[in-house]
Amino acid sequence: MTSTSSAEMTFETKYADVVAAALSPELAEKIPRTQVTIGRKGDQVVVRIEADDKNALRAALNSYIRWMNVAEETAKEAVRR
Repeated sequence: MTSTSSAEMTFETKYADVVAAALSPELAEKIPRTQVTIGRKGDQVVVRIEADDKNALRAALNSYIRWMNVAEETAKEAVRR
């Protein structure tokens, strides 16, 4: 029997288009033992992660949370300048 772990994160921000675009290249860089999809719903970025095990899921979650925060903070700074 094969088991997988999965998670879905919804990140609400007025910079959803920028965040989603910034995350897109990361889809080409595979995180081992995971499959990731990214979508948008208005001001929300939705990240779905399916992983072969809990360790791979945790690693992918940590990476995407960090990348979303960096993208949003960068967009905020760009607007301020």
